[in-house]
Amino acid sequence: MNKAIKGFIGLLVGAARDLTPIILVILFFQLAVLQQPFPNLASIITGLVCVVLGLALFVQGLEMGLFPIGEALAEAMARKGSLIGLLLFAFMLGFGTTVAEPALIAIAAEAAEIAGQAAAIADTAEAKADYASGLRMTVAVSVGASLVLGVFRILKGWPIQYFIIGGYILVVIITGFAPPEIIGIAYDSGGVTTSTITVPLVTALGVGLASTIRGRNPMLDGFGLIAFASLMPMIFVLIYGMVS
Repeated sequence: MNKAIKGFIGLLVGAARDLTPIILVILFFQLAVLQQPFPNLASIITGLVCVVLGLALFVQGLEMGLFPIGEALAEAMARKGSLIGLLLFAFMLGFGTTVAEPALIAIAAEAAEIAGQAAAIADTAEAKADYASGLRMTVAVSVGASLVLGVFRILKGWPIQYFIIGGYILVVIITGFAPPEIIGIAYDSGGVTTSTITVPLVTALGVGLASTIRGRNPMLDGFGLIAFASLMPMIFVLIYGMVS
């Protein structure tokens, strides 16, 4: 029990240390540049305490739950020896985690709202809901497809740099044909997929899979799936904008 308490206190200290640079920047600009006192100081301090506590609990949850279960599932699927099953698992994992990603839900709703105001779509609740849903599904499918490609790369042992370089060349080419209104959204979609839910499970999948397959180095082959998960949504959303 004492060990668990000490471990959690260590996480709290680590979370506070990680947030210190952000706090110092805010203090500097508020007090030295703006030269104004903080409004609602008690609320700000309470919020900071909640952020530190939440970050510590989140890290603890990753270590206790998401990382172990992701690695265990990847190892079990690899030992099962079914390529189709493993690729299907990778797709469903990428799709499911991305659909549930809070950052993607927020940016899809905001994009739909702005598109309605700009008359890119009908400014109705139904049209905006359809646009946001279509954007979310497109990004989710793209992340699922990226994990399929990433898992297949790990199985074959192919170098990752060729895929990444080729992917960004493709992004640049498609950007020239995509509607200007979708380009910013497409590029942001690559970032929102690398957030709280997707990253832990995708990383655990890659590391667990590379640890199980003979001849694969978890450090060299286990990482890189997040790069695929960031790149593929840009391609898919640009194409989505061209089609829709």
